[in-house]
Amino acid sequence: MALRFTDDFIDRLRDSNDIESVIAGYVDLRRRGRTLTGLCPFHNEKTPSFTVYPETSSYYCFGCGAGGDVVTFIRSIENLDYIEAVKFLADRAGIKMPDEKYDDTASNLRRRIYEANREAARFFHETLFSENGKAQLDYLLRRNVPMKMIKHFGLGAAPDDWHALENHLKTKGFNRNELVAANLLRYSEKNGKRYYYDAFRAKVMYPVIDLRGNVVAFGGRVLDNSKPKYINTSDTAVYKKSNELFALNFAKNGNDRKLILCEGYMDVIALHAAGFENAVAGLGTALTPEQVSLISRYADEVALCYDSDEAGQKAVKAALNLFSKTGVKVKVIRLQGGKDPDEIIRVHGREQFAKLLNTADNDTEYKLSVIRSKYDIETNDGRLNFLREAAQYLAGADPLERDVYAMKLADELNVSKDAMLEQIKSAVRKNNYKRTKNELANAQKKAQDIEKKVDPQRIKNVRASKAEDILLISLINNGAFYKKLKDRIDKDIFVTPVNKKILSVLSERLDAGESTDISQLSRFLTSEETGAVARLLSKQSMVSNTLKECEDCVSVLEDEKAKRETPSPSDMSDESFLAFFNSFNKKDEE
Repeated sequence: MALRFTDDFIDRLRDSNDIESVIAGYVDLRRRGRTLTGLCPFHNEKTPSFTVYPETSSYYCFGCGAGGDVVTFIRSIENLDYIEAVKFLADRAGIKMPDEKYDDTASNLRRRIYEANREAARFFHETLFSENGKAQLDYLLRRNVPMKMIKHFGLGAAPDDWHALENHLKTKGFNRNELVAANLLRYSEKNGKRYYYDAFRAKVMYPVIDLRGNVVAFGGRVLDNSKPKYINTSDTAVYKKSNELFALNFAKNGNDRKLILCEGYMDVIALHAAGFENAVAGLGTALTPEQVSLISRYADEVALCYDSDEAGQKAVKAALNLFSKTGVKVKVIRLQGGKDPDEIIRVHGREQFAKLLNTADNDTEYKLSVIRSKYDIETNDGRLNFLREAAQYLAGADPLERDVYAMKLADELNVSKDAMLEQIKSAVRKNNYKRTKNELANAQKKAQDIEKKVDPQRIKNVRASKAEDILLISLINNGAFYKKLKDRIDKDIFVTPVNKKILSVLSERLDAGESTDISQLSRFLTSEETGAVARLLSKQSMVSNTLKECEDCVSVLEDEKAKRETPSPSDMSDESFLAFFNSFNKKDEE
């Protein structure tokens, strides 16, 4: 992969891209002694568990297990391979990439997919204004999409032809393997032969552009009412639909840290055309935790603008649940006067949508209204049941919110505010008891789940894995220990696969007298393995870092290996068991 990069180049890259300043561009970090903490950008959370360690140029999240060095962070946050992440950081620091050759096969394929997508977007856009795209252009004009927006979003038309795009891209030097990798070309197999065809035909085309301005995917809409209504690019080497949002490349600029989250392409385009340029949408899937994390990087407040039908309200409920695990403030727009933003703006004008946006419910108001809808509050039973469930919900709110809504509900339903607050306090006490009881168990389970996912052998071999960790931490920090223990340390005494891999890389570096800094080790490890190194570095304070401790760890590992190699009597043949039994008799006689 990046084996040809020199240590000097990687050291310079690391020193020129201070991990604190790089990560601060994506995460709001707060200093806590020698470390910095923030909300993890890789999973949803309200309490910061993402920690940056400037002294070791590493980071680790205690909530999801993500970790590594500055290159690993850029790989994960920008969805790049190793070489692309190195280039990204080199450009950021104004460092020239080395001239020597390195294996960049994966990087080259990604580059070709980007180029093919860009050329395909150009082809679709030009086709829209040709005879072959007349039906698609008529569709957009009937939907009142201004020409300015058609050009702004690069909308296009896929002709009603099985090979038009393929033939065009072949003239531009692209081959079938590249086009299949980009999901612009698909194939079927019959009698051992492949039949290739364009992935998009007779569709209105919506290019999906990432935050760096690359065309990464397409959405294609049919011109009639046939199903499926949309055909979307499948996941590729440059695109994962659960990680992207339509129009975020535009909406992230000058949005006052506020976004409007819609259901579809046309909703977004209609809102941008009306001046609401902070609108974005998902890409053919339900809202994902990754998309919520992405939104939280660019917004402190998000307004949910989903259809008012049953499916739309289910989507609102799911979105509120996802955002509840972040610090993002959520509002819910109640669409009145139309089924979607596009219709509201066409029929009633932008002022009506602006009014709906300004009067949108916050998440508490929305949830209370949903609870209210379940009961007939004109009856005493209905009113009591509503207030009890509302109190249960408000028990999870902050004290100020509880006070405000207790007063509001008491006034509306003609009950005592004190009685309402007492009901809420009772629910709080019950919730606190349950939370206290479950917190430790949940934390332990989360830690175990992370370790099971990364390295399942850790749970089965707790004593050995702890000894491995301590030994690896000590060897990373003090190479002199390795020289004294080298004859006793080999991969055979390690039981966990990830630690074995780390030991292998570490041994090669130490044998060559080279640096064991995480930025050097990460060149030879996967992102998950680099995360494991970051986890080890986060435990440094728990290690005494002495030769005696290392020797004790090696002894533990040798002992555990001997146990593993000693067969169970139930697995022995009769002859082997007899020999095993006699050996113990001889020891007793001695």
